[in-house]
Amino acid sequence: MMERYNPVSIALHWLIALLIFGAFPLGLYMADLPLSPQKLQYYSWHKWAGVTIFLLVLIRILWRIGHKPPAPVPMPRWQRQASDAVHYMLYAFMIVIPLSGWLLSSAKGMQTVWFGVLPLPDLVGKNKELGETLHELHEMLNYGMLLLFGLHVAAALKHQFIDKDHLLSRMNPFART
Repeated sequence: MMERYNPVSIALHWLIALLIFGAFPLGLYMADLPLSPQKLQYYSWHKWAGVTIFLLVLIRILWRIGHKPPAPVPMPRWQRQASDAVHYMLYAFMIVIPLSGWLLSSAKGMQTVWFGVLPLPDLVGKNKELGETLHELHEMLNYGMLLLFGLHVAAALKHQFIDKDHLLSRMNPFART
């Protein structure tokens, strides 16, 4: 049987993925709504998800440093390099996107208050032009991560159904050991 990731790594992987699956479409939906109390609530939920994703990714990185992953699945060198590059870029996006959102909120003068309880400090002063630039950056970064996510899923499916190397079982929380 193939060696699997440990349960903490699996849980963090899927929890972060679930939060991203919620935050991304919420961000798309809320952006075009007219200003209303409901829109402001959606923005709060989006920010809460972003801060939570950021913190969970930091925990995941720290966990990964202290816990060796399973041995790589045999594959051509170029595929291993591409896989490593995509994973590193996904981690970078999962850190940079929430930071860009926090900067964006700060520049627009809308403080981030995590779960409505913990106010986070503004990272920059209020600046309308900077806020607009950061909004565009935040949007572009999200679309970039969406493309990488597509590559990640396509590669996992290729390994599972074409190569039949059972790669998905390594991160499947329901697979038997």
